[in-house]
Amino acid sequence: MRKLQTSELGRLTVDQYREAKKSSVVVILDNVRSQYNTGSVFRTADAFAVRKIYLCGITGQPPAREIMKTALGATESVEWSYFKDTCDAIREVRMEGYVIAAVEQVEGSIELGKFLPEKEGKYALVFGHEVNGVDQRVIDCCDLCIEIPQFGTKHSFNIAVSAGIVLWELTKKISV
Repeated sequence: MRKLQTSELGRLTVDQYREAKKSSVVVILDNVRSQYNTGSVFRTADAFAVRKIYLCGITGQPPAREIMKTALGATESVEWSYFKDTCDAIREVRMEGYVIAAVEQVEGSIELGKFLPEKEGKYALVFGHEVNGVDQRVIDCCDLCIEIPQFGTKHSFNIAVSAGIVLWELTKKISV
């Protein structure tokens, strides 16, 4: 085996990426306090061709230094917008036909592996604050909640890790 050089990976330019087909997934960040986490979500969103990121509440916005450091340019390729209130962002994407799914531990949540999205469905994934998770008021605005199963002593993943896990699983199940 030989590690591939960056020039061999066939990566799109930012302009090519903007014109490329995107998944039917958007990400909503509800009061994510770490700008490093926000930047990591941008980078992951680029990798999975997420249509758009909605930054809400206290979530930082580009060009914050910490976001730019971890996003590695993904703030230029992934479309984003800011909403002061997360439920306003949810109302906007709902009007565009998205099913709103918070990633949170709640009564009646659907285990990620058992979540069966429609192949051609449109999904908005809501990820929350690093300590407090998705706010209950925001959960009340959602259609469903997805939970990532965990088997250790901790009861949560870092938000950037959660985004990677859920976006990978959802991308496997829907069309890009």
